[in-house]
Amino acid sequence: MPKTQPESDMSLESQPPPPPETESSNRRKKYEPPETWAQSLGHDVRENRSSPSPDAHSCESRASHGQPREYSRTTPTEWKVYPQHRMPYPTSIQMDLDCMSEMQQQKLQEEDEPRPKKAITIAVSSRALFNMMDDRRIYEEEGLEKYMDYQLTNENVILTPGPAFRFVKALQHVNARLRDLYLHDQELFDIVLMTNNHAQVGVRPINSVNHYGLLIDCFCFTGGKSPIGYLKAYLTNLYLSADFEKVQEAIQEGIASATMFDGAKDMPYCDIQLRVAFDGDAVFFSGESEQTAKEHRWDKFFQHETLSENKTLVQGPLKGFLEDLGRLQKKFYAKDERLLCPIRTYLVTARSAASSGARMLKTLRRWGLEIDEALFLAGAPKGPILVKIRPHIFFDDQMFLIEGAKKLGTITAHVPYGVGQKYHT
Repeated sequence: MPKTQPESDMSLESQPPPPPETESSNRRKKYEPPETWAQSLGHDVRENRSSPSPDAHSCESRASHGQPREYSRTTPTEWKVYPQHRMPYPTSIQMDLDCMSEMQQQKLQEEDEPRPKKAITIAVSSRALFNMMDDRRIYEEEGLEKYMDYQLTNENVILTPGPAFRFVKALQHVNARLRDLYLHDQELFDIVLMTNNHAQVGVRPINSVNHYGLLIDCFCFTGGKSPIGYLKAYLTNLYLSADFEKVQEAIQEGIASATMFDGAKDMPYCDIQLRVAFDGDAVFFSGESEQTAKEHRWDKFFQHETLSENKTLVQGPLKGFLEDLGRLQKKFYAKDERLLCPIRTYLVTARSAASSGARMLKTLRRWGLEIDEALFLAGAPKGPILVKIRPHIFFDDQMFLIEGAKKLGTITAHVPYGVGQKYHT
């Protein structure tokens, strides 16, 4: 075949660097996803996301000198899940479809599916699934090579359960019940172990998963790289990690995520029913109302919520996961199993029912979602109520509420979204 570019035969070293492709640069700007940075960060910060600047080097300098890193606050506007962010970007597969026959396209789509159709993918990090505090200390104090040596030496030592362990076991029980009722249904929980460990030390988590009988077939060892690309490839519905920075990164990419914490004391958990408890604002819903409460007095907040009672709240990060749970619950209801349903959901909020609770309930109703139990605490501590519920996981956006629940033994998950969040440094 004749060569259209004779220059390609020349030595690469003798060629000057190619000029920048302004067309592709313009294309990237055209398809850049909507801004998710807080308005208070200003125009300069938004531009820094797409082009390097001297400020980026100053941030690296601050990190290298041990100064606290700064994290952006996610704006309390409508939550956009990541498929909406991805849509403008054509993938290599999409660009190749024009060159394929209809049969080839269908076969490629079937082979490219990374998980069962309709599956609800829960991605869990190894440090969330297992207790790896000692391992983490070795990594931080002695470095990566010592950490890898430790994992290789102890690869036959089974890891103990971590904060997400009971939650994963409960998900598997729901799957077993669904298979009893719907033998060939693929709408099940699909659990993926997502870890930034290197593959060379992957035997230990595999041994631990097999030891406990966990039905986890998909493992992603990213070798220290960000898991975000893999989370998107698996169409992840929920990502649970012990690493706040990775959770923050996933939230900014539109992936429902939370940082997991174990309870400070042992607590018995139900083995036959998955129990999931949620805060409302900045979890189910956006941080709109919470922002009103912080910017104005409480009496103004109550007045605002009363006047807005019939105005639907904007969705937050965990709305999609509640929808997933609701769809599975309806499968049990369809088989007359409502009273024996292995999934139970709880809304546990500091709001007062009389002054601001109706708007939440009406919003859920308009969304077509059900919540099994709603507890409006009117500012009372959530910890004692959660001890009574004994959820496998409790989602909240406020770290001081997370800390209070942890002290009493509740397994918690911090959602870094909304104006009330606290950032780890």
